[in-house]
Order: sequence, then structure tokens, then C-alpha cells
Amino acid sequence: QVQLVESGGGLVQAGDSLRLSCAASERTFSAYTMGWFRQAPGKEREFVAGTTWTAPGTYYANYANSLKARFTISRANSKVFLQMNSLKPEDTAVYYCAASRTVLSGTGREADYWGQGTQVTVSS
Repeated sequence: QVQLVESGGGLVQAGDSLRLSCAASERTFSAYTMGWFRQAPGKEREFVAGTTWTAPGTYYANYANSLKARFTISRANSKVFLQMNSLKPEDTAVYYCAASRTVLSGTGREADYWGQGTQVTVSS
């Protein structure tokens, strides 16, 4: 069974950084679109960032406009990472890794696989 396993969440203070990691259980995911979503309490799940395969070992990165100045997504085949800097209390959410055979956007309806989620809490 395919799995996406996330790690790296935690409790930090405003202004701190965190790096989330996600590893797929199968190497075939190297050609999938992989990325991150988040869901804060009482809010809809939202797209954070994604990586789309363009050539062997090469990926195109895209971001939610409001986050691209502070968040950086990177990819190593079937692993995807999210570096989050200058964290704010409003970044508090459960962060989910997702993978799709096509694209990732919006609320993640195109996702074929999801991780279990990792909690990120930013205190003020």
C-alpha cells in the first residue's frame, strides 16, 4: 500500500523556522506532482506549494502567492520538503503532504494520495 510519511512538525515561536519532510513509499512517485496543503481549525484545506515533474530529476515549483516569500519547497525524487521561515501564528495548521498524477491546487481535489498530517503550531 502506497504511503506518504510526513515528519518535522512541532511547536515553535513566531519568527522561527521549521522544515517538513515527506517520503513516498514507492520510487514511482518521482514522476508524480507532490506538494503540501494545510488546514487550520475551522478553515478549509488550502494549497501551500507543489512540485511538478518536468524532466528526470527536475521539478517546477509553485506556491500560494501569500506564502512564497517565506516558504520554499524542494524535491528529491520521491521525497518533498517544505522549508518554512519567519513563521507566524496564522501558519498554525495541520500540514499534509499530497501526491497527484496530474496537478495539485486549491483544496487538493486532484490528489491521489495523502499523508497523515503533521501539526505545526506557532506561538506568539
